[in-house]
Amino acid sequence: MLPLLALWLLAPAQQPGEDCWRARRLGRPEAAVCFAALAKSERLWPRAEGLWGLREFEEANKVFRLAVAGSPKEPMLRVRWGRLLLERFNGKDATELFNEATAIEKDYPPALLGMAQLFAEGFDRRAMELTKKVLELNAKSIEARELYAQLLLEDGDFVGAEKEARQALSEDPQALDAMAHLAAADLLRDKPTTEWTAKMLAVNPHYGEGYAKIARHFVLNRRYEEAIANYRRAVALDPQYLPAQSELGINLMRVGEDVEARKVLETAYERGYKNSPTSNSLRLLDSYKNFIVYRQPRFVLRLHKSEAALLRPYVEREILRALDAFDAKYGFKLPGPVTVEMYPEHEDFAVRTMGMPGLGALGVTFGMSIAMDSPSGRKPGTFHWASTLWHELSHVYVLTATRHRTPRWFTEGLSVHEETAVSPEWGDRLTPEVIEAIHAKKLLPIATLDRGFIRPAYPAQVIVSYFQAGRICDYINEKWGWPKLQEMMKAYSQVTTTAEVVEKALGMKPEEFDTQFLAWLNGQHKTSVERFAAWSKAIKPLNDARKAKRWEEILRDGPKLRDDYLEYVEAGSVYEALADAYEATGNKAAAMAELNRYLLTGGRDPDLIKRLAALQNEAGDKKTSEATLRRLLWIYPVKDEELHRRLGTLRASLHLWDGAAEEWRAVIAMQTPDPASANYELARAYKELQQFDNAKDALLAALETAPGYRPAQRLLLELNQKEQTKQ
Repeated sequence: MLPLLALWLLAPAQQPGEDCWRARRLGRPEAAVCFAALAKSERLWPRAEGLWGLREFEEANKVFRLAVAGSPKEPMLRVRWGRLLLERFNGKDATELFNEATAIEKDYPPALLGMAQLFAEGFDRRAMELTKKVLELNAKSIEARELYAQLLLEDGDFVGAEKEARQALSEDPQALDAMAHLAAADLLRDKPTTEWTAKMLAVNPHYGEGYAKIARHFVLNRRYEEAIANYRRAVALDPQYLPAQSELGINLMRVGEDVEARKVLETAYERGYKNSPTSNSLRLLDSYKNFIVYRQPRFVLRLHKSEAALLRPYVEREILRALDAFDAKYGFKLPGPVTVEMYPEHEDFAVRTMGMPGLGALGVTFGMSIAMDSPSGRKPGTFHWASTLWHELSHVYVLTATRHRTPRWFTEGLSVHEETAVSPEWGDRLTPEVIEAIHAKKLLPIATLDRGFIRPAYPAQVIVSYFQAGRICDYINEKWGWPKLQEMMKAYSQVTTTAEVVEKALGMKPEEFDTQFLAWLNGQHKTSVERFAAWSKAIKPLNDARKAKRWEEILRDGPKLRDDYLEYVEAGSVYEALADAYEATGNKAAAMAELNRYLLTGGRDPDLIKRLAALQNEAGDKKTSEATLRRLLWIYPVKDEELHRRLGTLRASLHLWDGAAEEWRAVIAMQTPDPASANYELARAYKELQQFDNAKDALLAALETAPGYRPAQRLLLELNQKEQTKQ
């Protein structure tokens, strides 16, 4: 048998070293010899391929640059360099090279395939379109056929994925990735065994990449333990396949195995695999030294030490409230403590969601582990952390109950439903993007709603899909009741389809359900959808009138404009304009009523909510004022000392001493510039709670920072006298 390099020289392929790469893929030992020979070639392109095959990536990159400069009209050379850069985490430059290749030769299939692979990594719908185009241009492209099978399987189209994978195998019986996708399809459907892993290993006993592909499908279906098991197999079979090493570490982090995760990630990094997920995950692990971990019987809470003392009481109380509510509602207790991590830096939270499609940007659930932004990570008023916490904890219950088999739309829909079940104010509002989707009839059928999360067809489709899924659950709950949603959840504990579940649980075809649901939804939002175009034109002139203080104009036009789109509570809302106008014209009662409408509709601007509380307090309704300010603890309790001081003072005036003490502790935890008054007020609350030792400690802390602070001196004297009297 002639050496592989000699075969290439006798029958040159379009791509130098093609036989070397195939030998590598099939696990043949002569691949290394073949690449070494190529690396010594005097010709630049073969040398670059050889260096790449030997994993000398920097040298290969340099030689590819020289080769491209010397061959300005060769599209495949640019594609190959782009593929190297794509493998080495440089999608930007890879894109430029693929585009250069298509400029040389229009619709050049290898370049289109390279772009498809790039888009596939980011769950961009264009991956599917480009892959289909490549197959139209070259139906014999095994690589494109395998990628198409992968994309279809990610979309939940098992039949289509298997068809494409089998077609690839009919063209090339050694199409290893096709075998991996067929194995994944079997395992995702809970088949006890699959023939395809054995067939894959019969071709290449060291093909760890195949198990990594299987693992990826498990990750996308949120079956992390099974993903980890398959990544372990991938690493064991091929320790040189570093992408599997990195993904193993990342997924170990997701399930809380931080010690092993660090070891695995460091191994990948030290061997040169320094992509963003690996580097950022290691950095995040390093940052854990700045977090405090609180362990309770039912949960583990990780908070950054800069805000742990402040946030802990609020978060712990909300976790327990949610767990108790869900225990009763879902009818079971979780198998162990749930871990909740809150990140004050949004980028740290983003590291936890890398490589995950269709997730909200606020929180993510990995089985029994939750990661989310803390309120510090978001602009005041843009984030309701308590709502996000309940949303994610609902995921924990639903994923546990369904053994992680539920489709994304159902678990997201139930979680969105649970937000408003806690309080109508909590859920997300009807946004302009959702109105546009309803108006343009862009909502997906229930049977394929998952596609809106996995690979959106337009920029806002993930947001629209969250809304639609939540409203579907609202509709089912309204028409059939909560037991029907429980029945669907039980059905999803087995591998099934949404079409089958709808037909069995609701007694109708999915198409009939879609018709009834859309009629209900359109009825729910008829006014906003029909009047949105006119509202969009009128809102700017109204805000211009507000800036110009043309109050009569606002009072004339505002009420109708508000009612045309009641759910709009973002910046520049009609509620705010009307409140300004009423207050400016001396009608504080009407201003208070307008701000209260804003609050009950879901408005979250801290300044507007505090303004409402001030009006209520001024009107003598301290109890309602306290309830209004309390809502801000679920929205933005950080970096707002004024909130905690006002709330502490109100609670003291209402003799709510436990709550008052909590708020003054919050003021102290914020490292207030006036600790003396905060400690004094805390001491007053402790005194009323008959916690006299705590009261004295607080007074001594006050006097330590302000020795001449008379109120603290007097109260300390009073407490000492009481103690002496008792003796």
